[in-house]
Amino acid sequence: MSVLPAGTAADLMQLLTQAERLLSRHVAGILREEGCSAEAWRVLHLLAEGGGRPMTEVADRSFLPPGTLTKVVDQLVELGLVYRRIDPADRRRIRAFLAPRGRQLHARIAERIEADVAELPVPGADREHLAALLHALSQAMTTTPVAA
Repeated sequence: MSVLPAGTAADLMQLLTQAERLLSRHVAGILREEGCSAEAWRVLHLLAEGGGRPMTEVADRSFLPPGTLTKVVDQLVELGLVYRRIDPADRRRIRAFLAPRGRQLHARIAERIEADVAELPVPGADREHLAALLHALSQAMTTTPVAA
C-alpha cells in the first residue's frame, strides 16, 4: 500500500527528483543504444524546436555549463548532427542549428522515448496533465525571484 505524499515543498522536491531519476534510467537505455549521451540528447532536443539557438541559450536551457556545452556541441558537429553559424544580427554570437542527420537522429530517439513512456502504467491523460503542471511550475519558478 502506498502512502500519498503530504504535499510540502520538500515532498515535491523529493518526488520530482525521484521521478526525474527513474525516467532518466528509462531514457538512458535508449540513448545508450543510439550512441547518444544525455547531454547530447538535451542539446538535440532543444535544437529540434526549430531555428538556430544562441550558444548561451542552449547552455541555459540544456542545463550545461558553457565549457561542457562547447565539448558536446563540438562532438555533435564532428558527427554531422549539428552545425554552428555566426548570428547575422550580432556577429559576436554563435548560433547552433540541427543538421538533417541530427533531425533524423532526434526523430528516431524521440519516437523510441515516446513509445517507452507510453508503456508505463499511467494513463495518457495523466501524463499530459502532469506535463502541463510541470510546465506551469517551471514557468512560475522562472518568473519568481529566488529568495536570498
